Parts: sequence; C-alpha cells; structure tokens
Amino acid sequence: MPKVYKAKTLLHFFLKEWFLEIGQKWSHLKLKNNKWNIIILPIHNKDIPYGTFRSIVEQSWLDIEYIVSKL
Repeated sequence: MPKVYKAKTLLHFFLKEWFLEIGQKWSHLKLKNNKWNIIILPIHNKDIPYGTFRSIVEQSWLDIEYIVSKL
C-alpha cells in the first residue's frame, strides 16, 4: 500500500518548490509555477487518496520519486 500524505504537507512542499497561490474556490487552492504549470490542491486536514496524489503529481510535471523523497 502506498504512503498517504496530508493536504497541508503537499501545500508546504509545493510552496517551497516555487509554486504561487493564484486563486481559491471553496476548499480547493490553485497553484502556478513560472513554467505555467497549474495544479489544484484540496485544502483540508484529511489524507489525500493515492489516486488524487498521482493526479496532482501529473499536473505539476515533477517526478514522483523527487516529490516522495522531499516529503
């Protein structure tokens, strides 16, 4: 079973990776980096399901091994 991460942990990671907050609608935050990669992150204290985590990684265009090693 893959490791599960909290939404706030992912938010702190992406903010360190030079993603900027560009908008928020209800409980979802929109982040963008300087290469115009836009990701949508849920904002809550719950665990993020693995499928949602994979989708966020694909949106960010970062390598999953890199993200997991930094978390």
